[in-house]
Amino acid sequence: MSGMPKPQVDLQALESLRHALHRAPETGFEVQETAAALAERLRSAGLTVTTGVGGSGVVATLRSGHGTGAIGLRADMDALPITEHTDCVYRSTIEGKFHGCGHDGHATILVGAAQALAAEGGFDGTVHFVFQPDEENGCGAQAMIDDGLFERFPMDAIFGLHNLPGMPVGAFATRTGAFTAFEEIFTIEVKGRGGHASSPQHAIDPLVVGSEIVLALQTIVSRALSPGDFGVVSATEFVTDGARNILPGNVTIRGDTRGYDDAVSAAIEQRMRALVEGIAAAHGAHATLRYEREFEPTVNTATEVRAAAAAARAIAGAAVDDAHTPMSFSEDFARFLRHRPGCFMLLGNGSDGAHGAPLHNPRYDFNDAALPWGIEYWTRLVRSRLAP
Repeated sequence: MSGMPKPQVDLQALESLRHALHRAPETGFEVQETAAALAERLRSAGLTVTTGVGGSGVVATLRSGHGTGAIGLRADMDALPITEHTDCVYRSTIEGKFHGCGHDGHATILVGAAQALAAEGGFDGTVHFVFQPDEENGCGAQAMIDDGLFERFPMDAIFGLHNLPGMPVGAFATRTGAFTAFEEIFTIEVKGRGGHASSPQHAIDPLVVGSEIVLALQTIVSRALSPGDFGVVSATEFVTDGARNILPGNVTIRGDTRGYDDAVSAAIEQRMRALVEGIAAAHGAHATLRYEREFEPTVNTATEVRAAAAAARAIAGAAVDDAHTPMSFSEDFARFLRHRPGCFMLLGNGSDGAHGAPLHNPRYDFNDAALPWGIEYWTRLVRSRLAP
């Protein structure tokens, strides 16, 4: 990618911050040290900082001029509960915890944008810099909302940014409408009657029932959904209480489903429930289904996508795709979009080595070369959306 943004910030200091966050990853809502480090940088830049939002979230507010418009910019802070396998000098010092999704980079980019806007201004209104905990488990956004995020920090729209390995540094991608998928998890409990493996006629084998259910689940997408709808149904665990010569009495099946709209979600759950109950009854067993939504689909609004894409295109050398194919992964930012219009944007992380490794891979690393691109994107978006 030609060109390199030159935001008016200390990029070396920001790289040092990113590496410090990477060395000391924290997961879930337990991001107190991360939040404290970010809050200190933001206060030093002159922002008004509120901590403990939604438990451990941070909101930093910057006002300029007399404009009444306000927007939110969101970054996530939490790491993953996996062990890092990179050879970078700033690798995680905490066994079993690792910034394998680039949230250390996202938080650093947002700090850099706050510093640049605080030093240079160039906008008329209010910006709330939202640092969210527990994105990976899909609970942090709702916790901040329940703690009055939008009432305490009024905003007309909210924007999110996430890196994407495999896409060149300097490339941006988004789309109007559904951009990332919902994720719903299911647990199926099958109760039969255990017995001796030599006398199956005296038992009701839940393993056979469960196996038939798993196979039947594969028909939901192919037969219960329209060919034009996107859906994924995956059984990921199959657990019994049987042994070498003991037929089990119980089987537990777990998995997840994906899609882009609520109608698909409803169709998957309805068909799954009918299959589970019907197959169990046919064998004289009993089965229950617990079906829960973990992540909402991320649905971008047209006006905000146009604004975000225009801001990215204004960066010299940037490549912008504002009609990108929907992504099958899930993102907790979606819950914010249930309350405010907004846009979720992807930022290229590069394709070489650790920068091209998939998200959540133990050999992944955020690309520091993406920092200035993200910072300039945020600053241009604020100045265009809150133009004097």
